[in-house]
Amino acid sequence: MKVLISENELRQGLTRMAGEIRAHYADKPLTLVGVFAGSIVLLADLIRLLDLPLRVELLPSRHGGKGTNKPSPVVVDLDVLVSDIRGRHVLLVDDIFDTGDTMWELIPQLDELGPETVRVAVLLRKQGRCRVPRQPDFVGFDIPDAFVVGYGLDYNDRYRHLPYIAALEPEELREAAS
Repeated sequence: MKVLISENELRQGLTRMAGEIRAHYADKPLTLVGVFAGSIVLLADLIRLLDLPLRVELLPSRHGGKGTNKPSPVVVDLDVLVSDIRGRHVLLVDDIFDTGDTMWELIPQLDELGPETVRVAVLLRKQGRCRVPRQPDFVGFDIPDAFVVGYGLDYNDRYRHLPYIAALEPEELREAAS
């Protein structure tokens, strides 16, 4: 395992990103929407760093086509949102921006609920993988195309607890898969 972003670097990057978010949303009604389980650690830290009135939501997910090897769109039940986001500024908070497919699927679904704006904050943005015409609005770190774990990101339910971001080596991926 190779450490890509240390615990101290994470803290500094999050402080910077929170400052950008705070400056953008000053005096605006903001709802943070965590995207799936991997965003929980980032979401919690952002809540502590943003001294703004916030509503907070967490979206569970599932992928259609279970049991197949074919990629399928993300299916999200937006009825789980407790707060009404109509007329509010919504910030999707996600752990990683890889291809952009998840964000691309979620934004139109949220737009149907009538928010003022929908923007995206991600901890990590993988370089060279984007397949959609939109980028996140707030980015903690750009990283190479590697399988990363830690700070909420896992592989087969392992490594979420790490206080840093690390890239798994191919042999570690094979071992963890078995």
